[in-house]
Amino acid sequence: MTTENAPSRGTAQGQPTPTPGEFAMRFTSTPRGARLARRLVAHRLAAWGYPYDSGPNATATLITSELAANAVRHGRVPGRDFHVRLTAPVGGDLAGTIRIEVSDTRAEGRPAPTATAAAPDAETGRGLYLVSRLAERWAVGPRPGGGPGKTVWAEIATGSKPSDRSGPFQRP
Repeated sequence: MTTENAPSRGTAQGQPTPTPGEFAMRFTSTPRGARLARRLVAHRLAAWGYPYDSGPNATATLITSELAANAVRHGRVPGRDFHVRLTAPVGGDLAGTIRIEVSDTRAEGRPAPTATAAAPDAETGRGLYLVSRLAERWAVGPRPGGGPGKTVWAEIATGSKPSDRSGPFQRP
């Protein structure tokens, strides 16, 4: 399932009014599904005007990677997929917010904010710390529409133009 909104709608004066782009898709709860989610988010953002090497694309891709990996590792229910939804402003000089949502079907085990980085020799514990440092805000909530499970979402600011923010992982 993939959905995408048109980049703009007309106004009474005939000028386009930018609307957010939207991409949504289900993925298998496997490492391969998590990799595909990351790649498709990067590709979709590039198609919307956020080049692969721009800060918003690199940051959103990393956050997607961490949230999708957590959905596979901690939120997996056999036979159930996880869902990714991406929204971003598109069309010219529009400033706004990129929002990444990853939903899985396991309601228990909600992630908690991580205040400190993991120990240097730890094998886990860095993902949500990275998300908390890169995102403007993030949280966990119920799945939209009342489905089983939870949704972890994160938002990042885009700046004044998608191409203005160069370099990966720059937090506004």
